[in-house]
Amino acid sequence: MREETFNPQQWIENFRMSYRTFKWLCESLRPHVSKAETKMPQPIPVEQKVGAVLWFLGTTSDYRTIAHLFGISRASLCIFVKDVCEAICFHLTPQFIKLPTDIEARNITESFKEKWGYPTCIGAIDGSHIPIVAPKESRVDYFNRKGWYSINMQALVDDRYMFRDLCIGWPGSTHDAHVLVNSHLYQFWENGVFPHLQTEIDGVMVPPVILGDPAYPLLPWLMKPYPEYAGTTEAQKNTTSSIAGDGEGEDFLEQLANEANQQPRNNLVDGDNNPDINNAHNIRNTLYCYFSGQY
Repeated sequence: MREETFNPQQWIENFRMSYRTFKWLCESLRPHVSKAETKMPQPIPVEQKVGAVLWFLGTTSDYRTIAHLFGISRASLCIFVKDVCEAICFHLTPQFIKLPTDIEARNITESFKEKWGYPTCIGAIDGSHIPIVAPKESRVDYFNRKGWYSINMQALVDDRYMFRDLCIGWPGSTHDAHVLVNSHLYQFWENGVFPHLQTEIDGVMVPPVILGDPAYPLLPWLMKPYPEYAGTTEAQKNTTSSIAGDGEGEDFLEQLANEANQQPRNNLVDGDNNPDINNAHNIRNTLYCYFSGQY
């Protein structure tokens, strides 16, 4: 495939990347998806394989259409999708989707503070549903709350919206909190493997935290809002709104203010009367006081 086959906009629309990135991807995957030359007909070029797979992943086209477009059989396309995706998962994912080092973590927290005013944030976490055809066995497990069948994907992103951790494979009906506590990300943080940074705020040592929605448990390293707004004063609303501005940050800080001075609630992970719950609550109170003190 040559660059002039498509214009720059078409490369982005059809392959979700520029031609330059496409060439880099092909070279990176070449050792893993190319076939050794034999006396048989010439093997299909790596560029043709990768291009067909990217077209499949980036569009809603079916196998028949894509196979015809790239001059290959549907059976070959099926094999290419498997081979290319496995090569990306096993050989490229570890290079690019990984938790930041301490130096990177410090840069991320500084960027979050500069962009959104949050002093200790190292990432945001959420779940997403990948549509699937209902399996024959345990199909009810894959029926999600949105009303269709899926596989759950948990993702952690940094200040540049870059993936830093993924957990994929749980059935669509699985609660986000359950996915979290069974992920490597949870084990890393609970075992103190990462990160090793502390920020003193009003005499309290606050660790780097990730932000999640109300589906996640409140932990010393995971700050979440509460879904109810009862008890939030106008002053708290005005303070959090002026800090967060427009967008998702406003919702988080407004809900943060709502529960800032209330007692800790039951935590889905740790249970009642666990020191981690009180610690998490104190960290969140400290962060709220920090935000209030800025204005």
